[in-house]
Amino acid sequence: MSEPGEGLAPGGDGAEAAVAGLEAQLAEARDLRLRALADADNARKRCADQVRRAAAGARAEVAIQWLPVLDNLERALSHAQADPGAIIEGIEHVRQQALDVLARLGFSRRDDMGAMFDPARHDVVASRLVADAAPGTVVEVVQPAYGDGDHQLRPARVVVAVAD
Repeated sequence: MSEPGEGLAPGGDGAEAAVAGLEAQLAEARDLRLRALADADNARKRCADQVRRAAAGARAEVAIQWLPVLDNLERALSHAQADPGAIIEGIEHVRQQALDVLARLGFSRRDDMGAMFDPARHDVVASRLVADAAPGTVVEVVQPAYGDGDHQLRPARVVVAVAD
């Protein structure tokens, strides 16, 4: 291999041509770098916009599922003067509708009564001596859990049995 500039006379036209060629390569490399940076920035902006649109679409899909629940609550309120039994029945139907929406979203209501305490699934709010329950058993669900495993919306708030 020959060294850069080898065989060129100092101050000759060959050295100036080599410098000019290197300067042109450097300018081209700088231009390519700027283009690559601009392309990367444009890709980042496109991705951020896609994420924003996907999040807005997901929110809209969830809201659409809740609209019938809201409609039915408003119907129940408009019949406030009606038979209390009918109102209670209507509210129970709306509650079931809300539970169904949560289930479709992957957050079914969990029944933890009688289960053994699990810190990943339960928040203990109290303990109680219960003669016929093993220590650590959930004896009361204060607030139910929704979802399970990695898809837990919230843990159950429970009362657990203790030994005497």
